[in-house]
Amino acid sequence: MKRILFALALAFAGTSLNAVETLSVGTPELQSISALAFGPDGLLFVGDPLGGKIVAIDTGDSKPVDKGEAKFEKLDGSIAELLGTKASDIAINDVKVNPASGRIYAAVTRKGKDGGSLIVRIGRDQKIEEFKLKDVKHAVSKLPNASEKQKQLAITSLAYADGKLIVAGLSNEEFASTLRTIKVPFESTDRGTAIEIYHAAHGAKETRSPIQTLVPYTVGKADYIIASYTCTPLVRIPISDLKPGDKVTGTTVAELGNMNRPLDIVVYSKDNKDYAFMSNSARGLMKIDLSNFEKADALTTPVKGGGTAGISFDKVESATGVKQLDRLDDKHAIVLVEEKDKSLSLKTIELP
Repeated sequence: MKRILFALALAFAGTSLNAVETLSVGTPELQSISALAFGPDGLLFVGDPLGGKIVAIDTGDSKPVDKGEAKFEKLDGSIAELLGTKASDIAINDVKVNPASGRIYAAVTRKGKDGGSLIVRIGRDQKIEEFKLKDVKHAVSKLPNASEKQKQLAITSLAYADGKLIVAGLSNEEFASTLRTIKVPFESTDRGTAIEIYHAAHGAKETRSPIQTLVPYTVGKADYIIASYTCTPLVRIPISDLKPGDKVTGTTVAELGNMNRPLDIVVYSKDNKDYAFMSNSARGLMKIDLSNFEKADALTTPVKGGGTAGISFDKVESATGVKQLDRLDDKHAIVLVEEKDKSLSLKTIELP
């Protein structure tokens, strides 16, 4: 428990209240939204991969207002109705809880010729509203050398820790998989750190597959990133190694089975032990034991036939069809679930 509490305190201690005071009023333009993350005081980070930039937005949502269970049946239908369209014409790309207020924010893409990207705010009273971007306090960080060939993968995951925003995605470099750390309030953005890993399911080193989801994790005085990739290696990366222009080899501490894509990951404590809780496209929810995370040996030999190896995990059968996951509080998570009728519902589950 101490590790997680320390990590959460660290995540929001590195940027003072003046982070939002440095922002300028205006209307940011978004070509797309692939990922969201929250910093302190309701500061929302928005990843726009098609625009090759990160936008930091002062939501003004910095005081606790929402408590209790989060629940919303047919959320996609309600969002579509708000936008004057139908559920099949929208996609919910990410869902995040604002830890300052308890409100839930969703990144929504409207498909087709009238497409566009927007942010929707969801209350636990089941009321929804568009979070409008007109004349908001914001700042923009343009990513140098963001991928041009695979623009949608230029930004795949975001996380805030210790006064910095961590950005995963692809660049135009030879080693395309990249992690960037951007100081908050935004300063000039560096070219990032190239990331290489050993992918046990493929039996090969990889540099071109992006991190799909990540979460900061602190053990003692050491700060790490827990990252996962398609097919599904779990990787340990020291944040201190992330230096502009360098190439870093992450330590693959687990192989969780191929033909699968990780979707979201959070960390939590229960019964004085630390766990990672991860949603996946093909294998549901996984509870990963972090007891030996910082000391776990690297996987260096192939894991064949869809097998698993490395640090231990359990499958969690409490929810199926999970598309998005975020931590709600110390004991609960929210999940966006695809129901049997293909509608999307928001639910609260207990952290196992």
